[in-house]
Amino acid sequence: MAQSDSFRSCFSRWLWVILPLAVALVSQLHAEEKPNILFILADDLGYGDLGCYNPQSKVATPAIDRLAGQGMRFTDAHSPSTVCTPTRYSIQTGRMAFRTGNRSIFCGAGGPGMIEEGRLTLPQMLRGQGYSTALIGKWHIGLTFQDSNGRPINDISPEAARRIDFSRPIVDSPIHRGFDQFFGTACCPTTDWLYAFIDGDRIPVPPTRLIDKSKLPKNPYTDDCRPGMIAPDFDMEEMDMIFLKKSLQFLDEHRAKSPDKPFFLFHSTQTVHLPSLPGKDFQGKTKAGPHGDFIAEFDHVVGALLKKLDELGIADNTMVILTSDNGPEVPTVVNMRKDYQHDGARPWRGMKRDQWEGGHRVPFIVRWPGKIASASTTAQTTSLTDIMATCASIVGAKLSNNCAEDSIDLSSVLLGKDGGKPVRDYTLHQTWTLQLAIRQGDWKYLDHQGSGGNKYAPASELGPYILPEAAPGAPAQLYNLAEDPGETKNLILERPEVAAKLKALLDQSKASGRSAPLR
Repeated sequence: MAQSDSFRSCFSRWLWVILPLAVALVSQLHAEEKPNILFILADDLGYGDLGCYNPQSKVATPAIDRLAGQGMRFTDAHSPSTVCTPTRYSIQTGRMAFRTGNRSIFCGAGGPGMIEEGRLTLPQMLRGQGYSTALIGKWHIGLTFQDSNGRPINDISPEAARRIDFSRPIVDSPIHRGFDQFFGTACCPTTDWLYAFIDGDRIPVPPTRLIDKSKLPKNPYTDDCRPGMIAPDFDMEEMDMIFLKKSLQFLDEHRAKSPDKPFFLFHSTQTVHLPSLPGKDFQGKTKAGPHGDFIAEFDHVVGALLKKLDELGIADNTMVILTSDNGPEVPTVVNMRKDYQHDGARPWRGMKRDQWEGGHRVPFIVRWPGKIASASTTAQTTSLTDIMATCASIVGAKLSNNCAEDSIDLSSVLLGKDGGKPVRDYTLHQTWTLQLAIRQGDWKYLDHQGSGGNKYAPASELGPYILPEAAPGAPAQLYNLAEDPGETKNLILERPEVAAKLKALLDQSKASGRSAPLR
């Protein structure tokens, strides 16, 4: 009996030693089944800005080119909109923003947030699968600030920022829409009327004075900076270095405190949105002016994040996604072409705000070592709305029919199991004016005249880019991108049957409230 008691006592002691180790091992194996996700969203980065997409680029982007060589590069990927706010809504929800009826591009204290309470978001879905979630950088989907009486402001005027009661919470902050952590800005960090950092749902260091623009560089790439209220800790020229420091800190802390838990880090940059204000370490780094230096700074940010993954030993189990919220900005394209022979929209027609390809065909690169073939390229047509359904498939989440209505699962493409067959029947596109377009196969139908965004007047800076109209007076446009990738010949009168088919499909998608098949 004594020997039996001794055995049980010994076994019990070993059990208490082994059990925690076994639990930790199981937790680690479970975590490794679900990859960490690092999503890097550039602002106004053009298809032609990167060397891996444009051999004629005048700016070296070694970190991004290396990322493309280690993963999959999409050549036919599209932002859901030709401007930032609706694209960012669509990434977070997997739903086209025109379905909300909201056409706001938020500034300063603009709101309310476009993502209504109760709508499933990408971070909420991932958090439900055990992920830690963090957003660092630009939000720009609207926020509800309050005045001293607790009334929502929801005003995009410059005066609105003066009425904010900074002691009150932001009720629709990213931390109330699925992110565990948020550090960043309400809108475009160095463009809008509220120059201050948000931490969680508060602005800890409120703005105290009007910005002094005379202390900022003056050139064609720095005009897009509105007079507004600025906080004393807000350094306009070091914005992306501040964001980078915060993301690196998140990665370090997550690895130290929660190594058995996967993470979703959404790093949303200021680069390369105007004004082009590269940090002190990047000024003069390229031979392509301040905007070229800004592109180089973005490449540095990407390289630093990838290096941190390597240092922490988690690169092999981290899926990295890099893309842009729309095409390159008008003054950027016009002046970079003229001054430095660099074309951020190459080889496409149009730029930011245009419904033509240059406005929404964007870089899209995905790396997942051991899962995605290195140095691979795909011509599959995709929209950034697809990120939500793709991530859901990869982590084993089930999406219902009342969420991610425009999101298609691309995991078969990433894993090389698509068999070369199109995974998307069609894509939808929109401008900030809620003009719509649809693409199916080689055919693209624009349900409007003109660019849908920019005004191409003969005397304007866009005058030199006006093309002869092949179908003057026609209410819509139809292009065959296989035969005419530059969208130079409107075939609306020559192929009315194709236009009618696409118009009907567009109308059906609008009426049904979805473009993704029922699940």
